[in-house]
Amino acid sequence: MELHILEHSLKVASIEKEGIQICTHGLIKLAFLASKTRCKFFSLTETPEDYTIIVDEEGFKELPQSEHISVADATWLALNVVSGGGNASNSQPIGVTKIAKSVIAPLADHNISVFMLSTYQTDFILVRERDLPMVMHTLSSEFTLLRVVNGETVATHDLGVTNGFVKPKLAPRPIIHPLSSPSNMFCVTSLDPDTLPSVATLLMDVMFYSGGSKEAGASSEDSSHIRFFSFSLIEGYISLVMDEQTTQRFPNNVLFTSASGELWKMVRIGGQPLGFDECGIVAQISEPLATADIPAYYISTFKFDHALVPEENIQSVIGALRTKSTAE
Repeated sequence: MELHILEHSLKVASIEKEGIQICTHGLIKLAFLASKTRCKFFSLTETPEDYTIIVDEEGFKELPQSEHISVADATWLALNVVSGGGNASNSQPIGVTKIAKSVIAPLADHNISVFMLSTYQTDFILVRERDLPMVMHTLSSEFTLLRVVNGETVATHDLGVTNGFVKPKLAPRPIIHPLSSPSNMFCVTSLDPDTLPSVATLLMDVMFYSGGSKEAGASSEDSSHIRFFSFSLIEGYISLVMDEQTTQRFPNNVLFTSASGELWKMVRIGGQPLGFDECGIVAQISEPLATADIPAYYISTFKFDHALVPEENIQSVIGALRTKSTAE
C-alpha cells in the first residue's frame, strides 16, 4: 500500500455562525468559481456550533480577516492511503476503519494528533507539518511513502531523524468523550463538476441560508435532529454529506448514489469542544469499528468529531463503543 503526502499546505479554521455573511463572497468563489482561484483543496462543514473550513494557503487568501474566524495554530498536511497505485482522488474508497489499525492507531501510539476528512472519493488524514518526520518514521515500515510534487508522485524516504524517538508503550484506548446519535439519516454523495452551475443556487441556499429552520421532515419535538452539511472540492472532485431531507431538494439524477442507496447514521463525539492537542480520539472510535468490520466515514470539525456508519449498524455501534468506554 502507498501513503501519499499531498503537496497542499492546509489551514483549519472555524467561522462563527453570526460571521458567515462576511465570508460568503470568498466561500462562494472557492466552491463555485474555483477556476478563478489557485485553490486545490477546499472543504466546508456546517455543524450546529459553527462552520469548519479546511483550505490550502491559496484558498485561505480568499477569506477576509475577521474576529469571527478562529484559525488552528498549525499548518497541516494531508495524507492519503492508496491501494494498487493511482492518485489520491480517483482511488477506491478505503474507509477510516480500513486504515484504523495501519495508520490511525500507530500515529495515536506515537502521540501524533490527526484531523480526519472522509469524502465520497477517499479519506484524508491531516497531520501537523511539524509532525511529518515522526509520521514518516512511524509509517515507513508499513507503507511505500510518496510525496506529491507539482502533481506528480515521487519517492520519498524516512527523514532519518530517529534520534530521540522512543518506542511507545501500547496502552488501551478507552473512549472518554460522550457519544450521541442524532435522529437524522445522512447521505454521502457527489456530483459531476459540470453540473455544479445548474445547482449552484440550491447549494448556496443549503450552505448559507437554510440553517435557521429545520428541514422538512424534522418534527419540532425532535430535538436530536441536528444541522450538518459538508461540501468538499478537492483536486476537482466534489463530495457532499447531507441529511436525507436535504437530498430530496435536488433534481433527479444530479447526485451520485450507491446502488443500494445506502443511508448513514451519525455518532457524534464530544460533550465539550475537543481541541487539537488530544491524541487518539479517532483511534478510540475507529479501532472498535475496524474490529467489527463496520465501514465508516469520519469527519473532524473544529469543535467535535463525527463518524457515519451504515444505518443498520447504528445500535450495535453505539453498544460496542459504550461498552468500550465503560469496560476500560
